[in-house]
Amino acid sequence: MNEPPDAGGAGGCGGGDDGGDDCAAEDDMDAAIAPDFGDLIPPADVCAGQCVPKEPLGWSEPALLWIGSSDGVPSCPAAAPIVGYEGYADFAAPAPHTCPACACDPPEATCEVPTEWRAYASFPCGGPEAPATSFAAPEGWDGTCTSVNAVDAGRTCDGAPCVQSLAIQAPRVISAGCAPRIAEASERPDEPATAGSFAIVARACTGNAYPPCADPGMTCTPAPPIGDAAPPEGFLTCIHREGQHECPATYPDRHVFYDGAEDTRGCAPCGCTEPTGATCSVLASAFSDEGCSQLVVAGVVGTGDAPFCGTITPGTALGSKLVSVVNLHPGQCEPFGGEPVGNIAPTAAATFCCQRTSSVPA
Repeated sequence: MNEPPDAGGAGGCGGGDDGGDDCAAEDDMDAAIAPDFGDLIPPADVCAGQCVPKEPLGWSEPALLWIGSSDGVPSCPAAAPIVGYEGYADFAAPAPHTCPACACDPPEATCEVPTEWRAYASFPCGGPEAPATSFAAPEGWDGTCTSVNAVDAGRTCDGAPCVQSLAIQAPRVISAGCAPRIAEASERPDEPATAGSFAIVARACTGNAYPPCADPGMTCTPAPPIGDAAPPEGFLTCIHREGQHECPATYPDRHVFYDGAEDTRGCAPCGCTEPTGATCSVLASAFSDEGCSQLVVAGVVGTGDAPFCGTITPGTALGSKLVSVVNLHPGQCEPFGGEPVGNIAPTAAATFCCQRTSSVPA
């Protein structure tokens, strides 16, 4: 039976006198026809975007930044489809805030009638060492007829008639103050909105994770789209950080954006000063009987006046008294407040530092 070639008989590789040479030749042939699989092994991942300097500590990874007017904001490019930031710049402040004028209502005031009445054993009232006899009204008196503290006829003080003159203190104005109010604004046409606006919009776009760059000091980020126009239509490669900061040397082009504006404008509350110029006067009358019918003496006394002093026939009785308000001027208050307060200003600044200098607003 025939055996297969090289099955181990004489003359096979390594079996005969010439076997060593045959095997060597066979190895050379195998090496010549062995396939090269090197091209079939996947190469190491390489950056498909751009290698740029790594961001300093505290800054974001590089992203693509677009800056321009609000009517032309583009979508993020395919290489960086994720919107990572949107902000604004070039804030146009609104017209100054206006406030209506303040005014004050007339004060609520009353004329407090005098309760201190005093008879003297002399004339004029309160002469040197002249005895005094109280003819005071009750506390909280409203001026209606009262016989409290009546002085009998013929009463003597140190041997002299106690009643020869009668002193009545001046009244005073009691005010509750003025209520502030807003004066009616003059009619004017409708005004446009005054909230202010931003002229510049910023949009930062990021992509997914990228493989590392060969240089450890560089990082792989999306590249601006091919044919990208110059800013503001195109994209910049930038890093960013919250707040306002100086830019590192590797990203020297600085831009500051804000997330919006806070409006704290308003008007100071209206208020009123204490009333001034308030006056009142009363007609005070004393009677010898208890029913305020037999007049003894009467006089008009006003705020700021010296006490009224009336002459009385010595020894006359003081049986009752009566006060009526003649006039009352409550005075007036001066308004204050109503001035504009607060402001409107951008909020939450963020600093973007970019690789190339551009003409976009900083």
